[in-house]
Amino acid sequence: MITVRFFAALREQLSCDELSLPLNNIKNIEQVKQTLIGLHPHWQSHFENVSLLSAVNNDMVDMQSPVKAGDEVAFFPPVTGG
Repeated sequence: MITVRFFAALREQLSCDELSLPLNNIKNIEQVKQTLIGLHPHWQSHFENVSLLSAVNNDMVDMQSPVKAGDEVAFFPPVTGG
């Protein structure tokens, strides 16, 4: 299993803050994203955002980064400060 968390505006848009996914054949962040879209097709437009950021175990990663059982994957929009 992996834990998937959503932050900031993305959490609001999806009406979900966290869920668990069985690892099955998921090998990287892109496959996590595609699995989520398969389970929740109405989330697709939110995951098509090219500026969507991702992290594994609190480390920023790209969409090809590997995932393994027990990992925490996070998705969030870019954050700006002022």
